[in-house]
Amino acid sequence: MGIDKQSDIAANIQIGPTELGMVRIYIEADGGIELPLDFDPEEAEEIAEELLAAAEAARAIAGGSKGKAKPKKR
Repeated sequence: MGIDKQSDIAANIQIGPTELGMVRIYIEADGGIELPLDFDPEEAEEIAEELLAAAEAARAIAGGSKGKAKPKKR
């Protein structure tokens, strides 16, 4: 599956620090899938920057409507 493909898979995501000073992104998906992903703080900051850049790009694609779809012209 590519990054731009729709999916019917539902998942929950949690983000927080671990006891070992890592940042954990924990994903729990349908079908009993549990995926803990641990990153050092510098990697976590890079991921955060990528998320912000993707949000900005998505806003530009949507025409600056803060994630809301543009109404269709009739």
